[in-house]
Amino acid sequence: MTDLYPHLDPYDSGMLDVGDGHRVYWEMCGNPNGKPALVLHGGPGSGCTANARRSFDPDAFRIILFLFDQRGSGRSTPHASAPDIDLSTNTTPHLLADIERLRDHLDIDRWLVLGGSWGSTLALAYAEQHPERVSEMVLFSIATTTAWEIDWITRGVGIFFPEPWRRFRDGVPEMDREGSLVEAYHRLLMHPDPVVHHKAARDWCDWEIALVAVHADDKPHPRYDDPAFRLGFARMVTHYWRHRGWLEDGILLRNIDRLAGIPGVLIHGRLDIGGPLLTPWRLHRNWPGSELILIGDAGHDARDPGMIGSIIAATDRFAAGERPRERNGGS
Repeated sequence: MTDLYPHLDPYDSGMLDVGDGHRVYWEMCGNPNGKPALVLHGGPGSGCTANARRSFDPDAFRIILFLFDQRGSGRSTPHASAPDIDLSTNTTPHLLADIERLRDHLDIDRWLVLGGSWGSTLALAYAEQHPERVSEMVLFSIATTTAWEIDWITRGVGIFFPEPWRRFRDGVPEMDREGSLVEAYHRLLMHPDPVVHHKAARDWCDWEIALVAVHADDKPHPRYDDPAFRLGFARMVTHYWRHRGWLEDGILLRNIDRLAGIPGVLIHGRLDIGGPLLTPWRLHRNWPGSELILIGDAGHDARDPGMIGSIIAATDRFAAGERPRERNGGS
């Protein structure tokens, strides 16, 4: 973590009422007169980490970490782990509207958008819907939440992790093991019995941990030690995946031409087995203003030093007014 900028405390924060009973936590830190930047977290449901503030030069950027605690996540309320939680008003269209509501609330015209994992899906959906509001993009550990990607991460990738995948599959009733594991897990996660839903959350998160750990000394993120995090995270991921992110399949790639004129840096680990390189490669080939940077020994985990360094290098370049190098395959 030595390449990150020093720790920053927010200089402003709040809870924005976005309707439907949801209040979304947001914060600002850095230079109030600097370049606006929006950070979109992964998951869905991961919530905020303080290190996301440290990917930007605090003297150059006005860092706005919103939808860093998306609906149901982090300090936003209600949290997805709450008893009797209703997720019907927690969808991608709701999140996109929330971003615009916050932008208007903060009187921001355009901002750089940074997103990782699910956050890259949300960033692409937002930029394609509101290209006039996006100045640049930095995406990492990239996913577009297609049916193929969801099937791969829950079933196909098991060829590389046979024993963890067997445990993951066997976490659902035998009669559900040949069908959609996302649907089966979601039913268990929403079960009213805490014994049932907490076991399902642990089983789901153990699979998540197995996919991210590509090196022998990789350690799980400490957030997985928190039962409330595990339950909220697993509920949100399965809720979004069972609806394929409320996105027409493949639409983010088909509409990539809407990003013409928006410079973008795509950062991806070559060892990201759960999120195959094919996804960012296709985006890059169809997005003329983009640069693809491949981190040779990195997987999906944004804590990887190579990933951190590339994210910071990209935000530094945009702070200095530089554009990405187009059509670069990276190394």
